[in-house]
Amino acid sequence: MAERRPGPDSERDGAALWQRVTETVRPFRKTGAAAVPTAVRPPHISKPITIPRTAPEKPTPLRAQQPVMDTLDGGWDRRLRRGITEPDRTLDLHGHTLLSAHKALDHGLDRAILDGVRVLLLVTGKAPRKEDRDIDGRPKRGLIRESIGDWLVSSRHAGRIAAVRNAHPKHGGAGALYIILRRERP
Repeated sequence: MAERRPGPDSERDGAALWQRVTETVRPFRKTGAAAVPTAVRPPHISKPITIPRTAPEKPTPLRAQQPVMDTLDGGWDRRLRRGITEPDRTLDLHGHTLLSAHKALDHGLDRAILDGVRVLLLVTGKAPRKEDRDIDGRPKRGLIRESIGDWLVSSRHAGRIAAVRNAHPKHGGAGALYIILRRERP
């Protein structure tokens, strides 16, 4: 059997044939969402064009982030874990927007340092759960809690923060943090 070789008119004939095929294609059924096109190639393209998708960058939870300055001894950690240490002051960020929460945190740290507070209880609300994230991996709730670690690291008060720990359940548990401030050295 003889093999057919493309002639000079084959590209034009192929494009005309492809045009006729695409005019006769109908969807199987209608859905509420827009139909996703299938990987159909016109005859003049040898491979389908694919755009690589990169996974969205997942934010690290506060526990996995590097502490600001982790200089607490074992006694401090034991007292915080058991709920023995009482906070000197509480700063509640519920009901704030990201911008107002950031300003409130900065102002609260200013006041706490001026007043010689050692343990500041920061009430942020619970961290976002996996099911509370949108398609891109961004949280629908818990944005303040997720941003606290970055705010503290980049704060002008970062040198005055000795450690950040999760709060005991009687002080708010997963919805709150202890910020332990360094003492003023003469």
